[in-house]
Order: sequence, then structure tokens, then C-alpha cells
Amino acid sequence: MGSIGEQESAKSCRRKPRFLCLHGFRTSGEIMRAQLVAKWPEQVISRLDLVFPDAPFPAGGKSEVAGIFPPPYYEWYQYDKDFMVYTNLDKAFARVEELMIEQGPFDGLMGFSQGAILSAALASLQSKGLALTTVPKVKHLVIMGGAMFKAPEVVERVYSSAKIDCSSLHFIGEKDFLKKNGEQLLGKFVDPYLIRHPKGHTVPRLDDEESLKTMLEFLQKIEGDLCEDAAAAAKEECSA
Repeated sequence: MGSIGEQESAKSCRRKPRFLCLHGFRTSGEIMRAQLVAKWPEQVISRLDLVFPDAPFPAGGKSEVAGIFPPPYYEWYQYDKDFMVYTNLDKAFARVEELMIEQGPFDGLMGFSQGAILSAALASLQSKGLALTTVPKVKHLVIMGGAMFKAPEVVERVYSSAKIDCSSLHFIGEKDFLKKNGEQLLGKFVDPYLIRHPKGHTVPRLDDEESLKTMLEFLQKIEGDLCEDAAAAAKEECSA
């Protein structure tokens, strides 16, 4: 498990937004950390407090990043070839909640691929009181290469309600095999931020002016929300 940006001023409303980062299928927290550090500029990374846990299950097969990043590799849950049957999904939900208790509090979730699918689903389930019931509300999401679950019973459980009302930033790759599904997920959110990139299913770079501008606008939004929350808490404390 790795962490970025743990040092912050506890009393300042300018504290860094703290995200629990959920890695992709058969990778690891350390791999996701390395990818973000390599691909995102310091002016973005330095404004975030990022925690990178490993998923609970060792990889049950070959990792697509083998030969690029060293093992060990992990997965959050398992699925069949048609993405219609999921194994250990509720255990994955529970493990994320445990991590949020152990390492939190967190302001939001950040996920890539399987981690992004999980992050979006958990925010939706929490809004209905069906997951993350013992931790504070997930207020912010960063979704990279995300998608919706496909099994009808899971779709009904996760997405059958009002749109997900938390600030969210979505990265969608033009060559990503999950592009269509990722755009469907985008439609499940209230006023989402969107960054499109020309690559496939990968942790995206922030190396063009438009993408960086959108990212910085999103950061400004969530930093403003933190300041408002801090001011409200201080006012309540003074009036107590």
C-alpha cells in the first residue's frame, strides 16, 4: 500500500482532498500509484492525498501488465467471460468499506477499470443505504476507464434510482473497448466533468491543455467544497 500527500495542515480548509484509489483488474495499488505519478503532472498530484490499497484477492490468472510491472497482482472480484456473473462482489464492497474505516476518512474514491466500476457502484449504493453505511458520504469520484455492471439483477440493485449526486470526473478513451459502456455510466451522474483522450483502456495522461484545464477546474470545485464544509463545521462548533 502506498500513499501520496499525507502531509497537510489539519486545521486549514485548504487541506488536500483525500481519495481512496482502487486499481484495475489483476494489478495492484503500487502499480496504480506508479502510473499516476508517471502520467499526471506534479501540479495535479501535489494537490491530492491519494491512498493506494491492494484488492483483497490474489490474481486468479495472468495479468495484462505482466512484464511491464512486477507482481504481485490482485483483483477486487471475479467475473465470467460475458461479464454477467460476478463472484465475491459483496466481499469487494465490504472490503472497500473496511479500508475507508481503517485509512479514512476519505472525501472520495478514484478508480481505474475494475476499480472504477466498483467506485461508481459504491457511490450509487451508498446513496440508497445499501453499501458504505458506516462511513461518511462519498462526495467526489474520479472514474478512469469505467463502466456499468451488465447483469440485470446487479443493474437493478445498483443503478435503478435517481442520478448519482456527487461531483465526478470521468476519463473516456476513444479506443477503449469500454467506451460505450463508460458513456452510459456518465449519464448516471448529475453534472459530471468529462475528459476524453485518444488512447484505449489505460490510465490516461494529462498532457494536453484542454484535459489539464478540466482537471484543474474539478480540483478547484472539490477544494471549494472542502472549504465550505470546514466553515460549516466551525460555525456549528462555535454555536454548540
